[in-house]
Amino acid sequence: MAFIQSILQQSPEIALFLSLAGGYWIGKFHLGSFQLGGVAGSLLAAVAISQFGVHIDSGIKSVLFALFIYAVGFESGPQFFRSLGRQSLREIAMAVVLAVSGLITVIILARVLGLDKGLAAGVAAGGLTQSAIIGTAGAAITKLGLAADEVQRLQANVAIGYAVTYIFGSFGAIIVCVNALEWLMGRSIRDDAIKAEAAMLSGTHAEGEQSALPELVGRLFSIDQAAGKTLADLERMEAAPGISIERVKRNGQLIGNDPGLALLRDDIVLVVGRRSAVVAAAPLLGAEVQSSAGMDVVVVTRDVVISNAEFSGHTVAQIRAQTGRELKHGIFVVEVKRAGQQVVLAADTGIATGDVVTLYGTVDDVQRVARRVGPMIIASDKTDFVFHGMGLVCGLLVGLLTAHIGSIPLTLGSGGGALLSGLLFGWYRTRHMTLGNMPTAASTLLRDLGLAGFVAVVGLQTGQQAVTTIAQHGVSIFLVGVAVTIIPLLITMLFGRYVLRYDNAAVLAGALSGSRSANPAFGEILDKAGNSVPTIPFAVTYALANVFLTLLGPLVVAFA
Repeated sequence: MAFIQSILQQSPEIALFLSLAGGYWIGKFHLGSFQLGGVAGSLLAAVAISQFGVHIDSGIKSVLFALFIYAVGFESGPQFFRSLGRQSLREIAMAVVLAVSGLITVIILARVLGLDKGLAAGVAAGGLTQSAIIGTAGAAITKLGLAADEVQRLQANVAIGYAVTYIFGSFGAIIVCVNALEWLMGRSIRDDAIKAEAAMLSGTHAEGEQSALPELVGRLFSIDQAAGKTLADLERMEAAPGISIERVKRNGQLIGNDPGLALLRDDIVLVVGRRSAVVAAAPLLGAEVQSSAGMDVVVVTRDVVISNAEFSGHTVAQIRAQTGRELKHGIFVVEVKRAGQQVVLAADTGIATGDVVTLYGTVDDVQRVARRVGPMIIASDKTDFVFHGMGLVCGLLVGLLTAHIGSIPLTLGSGGGALLSGLLFGWYRTRHMTLGNMPTAASTLLRDLGLAGFVAVVGLQTGQQAVTTIAQHGVSIFLVGVAVTIIPLLITMLFGRYVLRYDNAAVLAGALSGSRSANPAFGEILDKAGNSVPTIPFAVTYALANVFLTLLGPLVVAFA
């Protein structure tokens, strides 16, 4: 044991990564339908490893959590700001109910069991995993007019209550927000997250998926009925609008596709267009040909940001009427997105600067159009560290700001600041798509490593103290902490399900974990969901919970 302790003291980062590896291994095991998950598993593994006596700097915890919460905000920024308004009233109600039920639970248990003000405040801080309560409660204790030694004793009891109850405060929130909630809803978070994501995607396909009936197709025809017509005539046919003749072969030789070229019988043409138009054109052209050497072309799909005033500020119908064949030839609009949300392309749909249009066509055709429309978004596996570095800096600076209500300090903290910054920078990215690239894999790594690492550091720092304190003071404080963790969450979960009528498990889980500012639980929810659906309700309730729960410190001191 001394040998292991020596190694961990020399290299505490070993303890961190061992906690992650062991935690995710533990989290894979199933007990019936119950699965602990990697985040909770990392917490338990870290508590066990902490018994060897590991010192790990708190700065690591702050960095990991800032990375996690910024990435979460960045992914969810566009949807978050679209969701604000009257539809956020449910999330506000969730945060209020949890804070009030948490306060009442602490006060009742403190009076029944005879806990002093310090222990009661510490149990509130640990059981609700709101560390800021330690500060607000400690400040409130100094204003009670007590002797200096009594003030010191009560403030020490705040730390004791916190140390004993914090571990289960994190772990218990995972159990309620994930396992108990899925049991209550009768559905898994994953299933409902997929359902909600499908509704938001509005029929688009997720990565790795494609339609068995593609909208845009290419087909070869041997000219018969269309003999004598020019390419321009074919591309203007009202019966098959929007088709494009990309290649022409005559007597085994490729010839140009000049608009004025007249076709002869048995010429082979490559027709590209929307499936309905190509099918309609078939009887007007001739027999379909399965293949012909040299007649294939490579097409690409590219996103282009609309910046040219020639297109922005006009309707779809106006753009179609004003755009000549030389620009439209060979180009098909797949979709248009605004702030990350797909726009329905009707004739009267207005196109705005900053909209992102997805174009389909040959490389040359797409580049020709991009030179007129606006900058092309180049897919890259590189992260824009200038953009995201400044995003984190801004968020952490905001987290340093403090406002006071009387003697009560209110602050977002580094976590709340990074979340707010991530939301804003994610929203800004949707309006300036050439900035702020962050590949999905990079964002996923930040979320997973940041959250699990943060939880592991918490376990390494507090696990030994919690176990020691329980041994010294018995399990009564620990059990009170269990009640303070579980009861408000259950009340709020039932309130959300049956009063506020949440009918999606993933959305309710996000709102519930945010109402308790339960970051480990939220990480486990994201892992279960497999997408960012729970993030939007979490972001609203998390911001409110940071304020509401912080205010509980002086209230517990006043009424316990």
